[in-house]
Amino acid sequence: MLLAAGAGRRMGRPKALVELSGEPLVVRAVRVLADGGAAPILVVVGAAADEVRAVLPPDVHVVEAADWAAGMGASLKAGLAALEALEPVPDAVVVHLVDLPGMTAAAVARLADGAGPASLRRAAYAGRPAHPVVLGREHWAGVAARAHGDSGARGYLAGHPALELVECGDVAAPDDVDTPEQLERVLRG
Repeated sequence: MLLAAGAGRRMGRPKALVELSGEPLVVRAVRVLADGGAAPILVVVGAAADEVRAVLPPDVHVVEAADWAAGMGASLKAGLAALEALEPVPDAVVVHLVDLPGMTAAAVARLADGAGPASLRRAAYAGRPAHPVVLGREHWAGVAARAHGDSGARGYLAGHPALELVECGDVAAPDDVDTPEQLERVLRG
């Protein structure tokens, strides 16, 4: 699941549509998930929903979070509800954010390897928890109940005894891009 609903206020436009090397971040993130073995792929849209839909591959499931402006928690809830409606319902989901250009398929694959209904994993970079996360189906209701504002799954994951950190610092970078200046640093490499 890719969370791509935000307006990108600090960026000046929805980050899903920001281009990096001629490719919208939403397309790049979908490719990373697909190349990492995630399937089916669900993209949660909100701000500029029609424009984001227009650049997505046709095989991607899209759900619009009507209350996307309330924050990442609303998008996460909309995405989890949409996953429950898929046939078959997946055992687990990799939750990825659209503004992480340093994410790689290798990190997604490592995090998702062997994931099942009870899985609860979070990527770590030099031991520091970050994104993406894996939520087994057994955790979806608990995550949805605690998701609010921009915290997403953070409240549920914090201190959860089942949480497993998976080191990904050797294959990906956790830095997000929130401003044009941060994007420029990524472009300069």
